[in-house]
Amino acid sequence: MSAPVNLTAEIDKLHAEISRLETGFYENVNSFFLCSMALIIFFMQCGFAYLEAGAVRSKNTTNILIKNLLDSCICIIGYWAIGWALAYGESGDGVNLFVGHSQFFLSGFSDYPRFFFQYVFSATAATIVSGAVAERSFIYPILTHWGWSENGWMAKGITSGIIDTKYDDFAGSGVVHLCGGSISFLAAWFMGPRIGKFPEDEDDESDEILGHSVPFTALGGFILMFGFLAFNGGSVASISHVGDGHTVGLAMVNTILSGSFAALIYLGVHYYVHGKWTLLLTINACLSGMVAACAGCNKMEPWGCIWVGVGAGLIYLAFSKLMIRLKIDDPLDAFAVHAGGGFWGLMSSSIISHGGLAYALADFISGAENSGDHLTQALAQLGWQMICAIAIVVWSLAIMFPIFWILKKIGKLRVSEEIEINGLDVFKHGEMAYPLRAYGHGWHDFERANKIQAFSSKITVGEGKNTRIMKIHPEMSIEQLASVYDRSGNIIPMPKKSRTLFTNPAERKLSQMMYDENKL
Repeated sequence: MSAPVNLTAEIDKLHAEISRLETGFYENVNSFFLCSMALIIFFMQCGFAYLEAGAVRSKNTTNILIKNLLDSCICIIGYWAIGWALAYGESGDGVNLFVGHSQFFLSGFSDYPRFFFQYVFSATAATIVSGAVAERSFIYPILTHWGWSENGWMAKGITSGIIDTKYDDFAGSGVVHLCGGSISFLAAWFMGPRIGKFPEDEDDESDEILGHSVPFTALGGFILMFGFLAFNGGSVASISHVGDGHTVGLAMVNTILSGSFAALIYLGVHYYVHGKWTLLLTINACLSGMVAACAGCNKMEPWGCIWVGVGAGLIYLAFSKLMIRLKIDDPLDAFAVHAGGGFWGLMSSSIISHGGLAYALADFISGAENSGDHLTQALAQLGWQMICAIAIVVWSLAIMFPIFWILKKIGKLRVSEEIEINGLDVFKHGEMAYPLRAYGHGWHDFERANKIQAFSSKITVGEGKNTRIMKIHPEMSIEQLASVYDRSGNIIPMPKKSRTLFTNPAERKLSQMMYDENKL
């Protein structure tokens, strides 16, 4: 006769096995969610590349593209080596308020989905500022430790009586965008405007330096809009808990709504002032609204996007005009989009989100119970957000100011006037984005020739009646094309102080003659 089965033990064993499978399933689901969102956010690098490439002149396209490539490549090495450790590495009490100092090179750490997700955030932050990622590999991790690590001083906030403040920035309006936008302002100020952007004589009008491809810029804008949905929705960081899916959907809806309201308010104001329906600036305004949504998109109602989006669009307009008034050349409006939108987002999350100032004022006016305490808490939270915003700006500028100053002193912050005028692609990389030789089928470079011409020509194509020789007078030479490109829209002519466009004096003279003829 078989021994009796211990049903209690079997049930406990089955329960343990189910718990193990359940834990593994949820872990895999959350990891897949994080990696999927991170892949979409990484695709934003393509959006930045298109947006920036289209916004610059064609002679600098290769340079801006390799910058985006190096952003991603250098950033992952820096974040793996020291970035993660400074941001989230465990450390002792006290010091941990300001910086982590463990898990360098991911030593003793194996949550790779979380690391990858945080890396793409870091890469996005780095791309906001044109320059080496190494110059930002120390700034961004420290800020994320302050604001997003449970031990950071901004995240801990202040608790005193009825006041309990915490840094409220769900997806990075402050630590990502306000940081990057602030450094963009400093970088543009140190470098000075591009040649021809602002005239030396105040009576002259500034020549508009146009980007070379509106379709590229528009495509980059659409890719960034797509990426922002994952940027904000993915910041939930899990999808297995009750309500996670709702929060992801809410964040995505609020993100696109905020961007849309920002785009429409800017487009309306621009049309009222200038009478034109601008595409490029409307894209920037839309991105500014999405940046502003990052802070509170997880807990504000969709109607709050009117406040967030309209405010972001108007702040983008004001900051963009301010840069021009200060004669600071920011080709991509990075300061207006990211610093303006980021700051407004931090403030809005404490005003329009649940429990924010707007709700507290409504309760106070209606005479709700404990409305005075709620109003005090809301004002304290708004004040804490302002303190944190100031800390982000001060930290970012304080670290980067000496770096930019040193680079400028040793002549490494900006290329020479000769290279800037002729373009960085050929001099720095030896690769033109649009080689002239790659255009056309070649047949128009030849013309029919008689026997005498064919005999004397060094280059012939075909035989008999189909013999062709190189054109003696082509429609436009490469030198003429270059001179027309540079002279017609991008360089302010200075006859008495002629800039070096060509090394050959004859080419320079021909270029000036063509410009004079066009001017007449």
